[in-house]
Amino acid sequence: MTTTREKSQRRGVVMTIAAVLVFMLIVVAGFIHRIGQPRLMSDGELQANGLYLMDPPRDFGDFALTDHRGEPFTPASFEGQWTLVFFGFTHCPDVCPTTMAFLDQFVGQLEGTEAKDTEVVMISVDPARDTVEKLATYVPYFNEDFTGVTGEFLDLFRFATALNTPFRKVPGQGEDYQVDHSANVVLINPRGHYHGFFKAPLDLAKMKVTYRAARYIWDH
Repeated sequence: MTTTREKSQRRGVVMTIAAVLVFMLIVVAGFIHRIGQPRLMSDGELQANGLYLMDPPRDFGDFALTDHRGEPFTPASFEGQWTLVFFGFTHCPDVCPTTMAFLDQFVGQLEGTEAKDTEVVMISVDPARDTVEKLATYVPYFNEDFTGVTGEFLDLFRFATALNTPFRKVPGQGEDYQVDHSANVVLINPRGHYHGFFKAPLDLAKMKVTYRAARYIWDH
């Protein structure tokens, strides 16, 4: 028969094991929580992970464009949220659809306020073919909340140049031409200023860490 002493010893062992397991769960949960939290990163760390910040952020001036919903797109369109800007075009065979799909995946993994105040905008570098109607079909295919923007060529070119992302039509290709453009993603802060850019090629894990760090630095 099991004695009272043996029962007490077994109870003690069970309680000890339970306490150890609870402690391990708390440690693991704390570790996972810290990983998910933004942290202060130096410029060197940010750049090593692909994000280059402007110091200070730049006001890139006035512009008047049109979004894929037929609404005016002006500097005020950037205010009040963080915006990821990609310069591309609907006839782009590889970089543009790949980047747009990447950005859809990126915003899908954001949480809380990050998800609520993060916008994605694709600025066309091919206004001759990228009409409002064309963008209205192309951009929502990747994400219904994304915004496509077009306008007059010179207005788009000045805007892109102000964000260090110039583009040019590849000559000698007839009507089925391509456009050389940057694959970087520009970061605009809630004041509507040029905050920095994510250098291509983009990496999902690194971009999440640096984006959160940029927001953390801004808030503190």
